[in-house]
Amino acid sequence: MAEKAHVIKQVRRGSIAEEMGLEAGDMLVAMDGAPVEDIFDYQYHMESEYLEATIRKKDSGEEWVLEIEKDEDEDLGIVFENGLMDDYRSCSNNCVFCFIDQMPSGMRDTLYFKDDDSRLSFLQGNYVTLTNMSDHDIDRIIAYHLAPINISFHTTNPALRRLMLHNRFAGDIFPKVRKLADAGVELNGQIVLCRGLNDGAELDRTIRDLESYMPALASVSVVPVGLTKYREGLYDLQPFDQKSAGELLTQIRTWQDHFLKQYGKRFVHASDEWYLLAGEEIPGDEQYEGYPQLENGVGMLRLLEREFHGALAEKEGDGRAHTCTIATGYLAADWIRGLIEDARKKYPNCHVSIRPIRNDFFGERITVSGLITGQDLIAQLSGSDLGERVLIPCNMLRSGESVFLDDITTEEAGRALGVPVLAVGTAGASLLDAVMGGDGRTDDDRRMIYEQTDSSDRGETECRQIDAV
Repeated sequence: MAEKAHVIKQVRRGSIAEEMGLEAGDMLVAMDGAPVEDIFDYQYHMESEYLEATIRKKDSGEEWVLEIEKDEDEDLGIVFENGLMDDYRSCSNNCVFCFIDQMPSGMRDTLYFKDDDSRLSFLQGNYVTLTNMSDHDIDRIIAYHLAPINISFHTTNPALRRLMLHNRFAGDIFPKVRKLADAGVELNGQIVLCRGLNDGAELDRTIRDLESYMPALASVSVVPVGLTKYREGLYDLQPFDQKSAGELLTQIRTWQDHFLKQYGKRFVHASDEWYLLAGEEIPGDEQYEGYPQLENGVGMLRLLEREFHGALAEKEGDGRAHTCTIATGYLAADWIRGLIEDARKKYPNCHVSIRPIRNDFFGERITVSGLITGQDLIAQLSGSDLGERVLIPCNMLRSGESVFLDDITTEEAGRALGVPVLAVGTAGASLLDAVMGGDGRTDDDRRMIYEQTDSSDRGETECRQIDAV
């Protein structure tokens, strides 16, 4: 393997790296005498209580071989210029349902990056198609005992998968999946359902085939394709309606009954949109079996309710007064309205208006909050009595920043609306806190759609939850 030197961006205070005299600009050349391909190699060596790190100093070019003794779970305290310690792998497919192809021109460049990097599956929960993974990549996953890996199957029909991903190699992934499963690597699966393509009998075939990868394949989610108004020249996909959504849920329940009888678990789950679209009750907490597919919007509303009511049960209630507006997508508006009504039984002077925002930017078929733009928020709330502030779910914003998809900031939106705009964490307790007048902060993230960023702390990508509240 050719030498790869990884530039150190930051050395954390009080860390082993600082103690060893490392500085920003120094380069990591090798660990235990072996080159470091990427973050997986680095983390693998970091699990040892003793390691040798070869460092090239930024000024002199001298190479230091540092012998380090540490606790097994102790980090060196290094932040690299590139968090993955390698280039991000872009997608080699041209999927008929790709959301990025359905975005208008003129948005920030990072939103158009198509990611299909298996390393982000482990680091952040991204779903990958496996089409650009080599045998070497599979062998490393097995050797390093990495898990879980999240796979976008969509279909197990090789010819149909080639069509849907528009990649002549897309139907060749199944020996790789088998190798991972046989090695005991935990897998999760995703099916983006496209009406008339991989639904109906094809979905039955896919679920039946995926059963053969159990128990390594721990869960499978079925999510509806998202369709914007920018589909000119793209594959003709039709949206699901109430009737077809109900039929899908009947199909899923039939399979869940099968898996419960055979394996004691439901295995396959429908995302929240299906229930709301079909006008059916979202399943109870126990039916989500630990929420293995939360990142795909499976059970997100039910968990939000559980957390919200759990936090509310610990409160005594009082006469505090607070007025605000919650702006969210049409998908979750009624659900949130019910939670607020429950909260007002203990806090009758907290007055909250729920304002679903119509997605004029991407089109009215997009009803989730994570794709609401600042301009739609401003246009539809301007001139209204919004109370003391506007609350929005944090998935509307760029990760770690206060910027909407259209580059409008929360500060700019606040000035336009005449009241502050506050991003609220995804946990139910955060929502309750914000409704009561708190800051609604949380460290919890439940997000999905990935945007490449310049951040390098963890090689993180920005993510937006399409299926979020």
